[in-house]
Parts: sequence; structure tokens; C-alpha cells
Amino acid sequence: MSDNVPHGSAGARSGGAPIVVTGVVPADPPYRLVEVRGEVAGAAQDILDVIRLAHRAGLAHVDLDDPAVVRWVGGGKYKWAP
Repeated sequence: MSDNVPHGSAGARSGGAPIVVTGVVPADPPYRLVEVRGEVAGAAQDILDVIRLAHRAGLAHVDLDDPAVVRWVGGGKYKWAP
């Protein structure tokens, strides 16, 4: 998990889910960027990283199956390979 990512994309600022998980980046290892409340929180390599990043950003309860909480872009919570 890495926090060396740019800040400030659209994400939740438009009134959507507070957590946005972007599509898989085909790096070695592959990862997905996680935005919390419109700010990039970091890079996740699995579901647990998404939860950790959300908690670190101040969200206490994270229901990965609730579309009002998490918006999965480019694949659901089990998509971690390009």
C-alpha cells in the first residue's frame, strides 16, 4: 500500500458515495486508487487495504457492498488484476 499518489479528483465531491475505488492499474503488483470524500487516500492491493485507507481517513463503518458507501469503478470488490 502506498500513499504517493496525486490528490484531488472528483470522487465524492459531487454527492456520490464517500469512497470511490478506481479501476485496476496494471503495475507490479496491480493496485487500485482509493478516494475518500473526493481526496485520494492511497493505493490498495486488496479489499483490506480499502478498509484500512477508509478508516485512516476517518470513516468508522465501511460496508463494501453498499453502493451508497463505495463506488467500484472498472470492476467490483473482487477485481484486483488487470
